[in-house]
Amino acid sequence: MSGLEAFILGLIQGLAEFLPISSSGHLVIGKEILGIESGENVVFETVVHAGTVLSTITILRKEILNLFLKLFKFEWNEETQYIFKIFLSMIPVMIVGFFFKDYVEALFGEGLVLVGSMLLLTALLLFLTRFVRFKEQKSIGWGSSFVIGIAQAVAVLPGLSRSGTTIATGLLMGVKKEEVAQFSFLMVLIPILGETFLNGIQGGFTEAASGIPVSSLVIGFLTAYIVGCFACKWMIQLVKRANLAWFALYCAVAGLIAIIFGLV
Repeated sequence: MSGLEAFILGLIQGLAEFLPISSSGHLVIGKEILGIESGENVVFETVVHAGTVLSTITILRKEILNLFLKLFKFEWNEETQYIFKIFLSMIPVMIVGFFFKDYVEALFGEGLVLVGSMLLLTALLLFLTRFVRFKEQKSIGWGSSFVIGIAQAVAVLPGLSRSGTTIATGLLMGVKKEEVAQFSFLMVLIPILGETFLNGIQGGFTEAASGIPVSSLVIGFLTAYIVGCFACKWMIQLVKRANLAWFALYCAVAGLIAIIFGLV
C-alpha cells in the first residue's frame, strides 16, 4: 500500500466514521477502486479506526474528563450511571467480536453487493428518522443504551453505518437529539482501543506482519485523525438539527451503484 493510497483511505475513514454513510463500506469500495486486496487492509483498518477514536477523544475531551472526574468520586451519580450505560451498550458488540467475528466474515464477506445492500438499509433507517416525532424526548436510559448497543453489533456488517445505525436507533426510540450522537461516538471507544492494543502487543503493526509500510500506516492514522476531528464536531451539530435526509439519499445512491458494479 502506497502513501497516496493510505492517505485516500484515511480520508475516507475520517469522514465516513462519523458521518452516517458507513466507513467500513466505503473502505471496501475504496479498496476495490484502488485495487487493494481485502486481506491487505485488516491491520490498516484497525489503524485508521484508532485515528478516528483519537479524534473522538480530542473533540469530546471535556465531556470525557468530566465523566471520569465524577466516576472517581465513587458516587452513583448521573455521570457514573452514564459510564455504566456505555459499558452496557458495548456488551453486544463484544460478544459478536469475541465469538462470532470469523463466522460473520465467512458468512457475509465484504463484496460490493453486500455493501450496497447494507447502504440501502442505512438509507432506510436515516430516512425513517424524518417521520418519527415524540412530544417529549428522553435521556439515554438503560434499555435504550442496550438496544443502541445491539444496533452497533449488527452494524459490523460492511456497508451498514455504525454511527448512522446507532444514531437512527436512538432517535427512533425518542432519545434526545443532543445526547444520541455523543453517546454513539463514545460507545465505540473501548472496543476499538482494545482491538488496537491487541494488535500492538501481537506485533501486528510491523511491516513484516502486515505487509504494509509503517509510513503508510502513519499517513493513514494521521489523515483519519485530522479529518475525523472536523467530521465528529460537524456531525454532533448536525444531529441536533436531526437533518439526516441528505445522507439517506447519498447512501441510497451509493448503495445502488455498488450493487450494480458488484453484479457486473
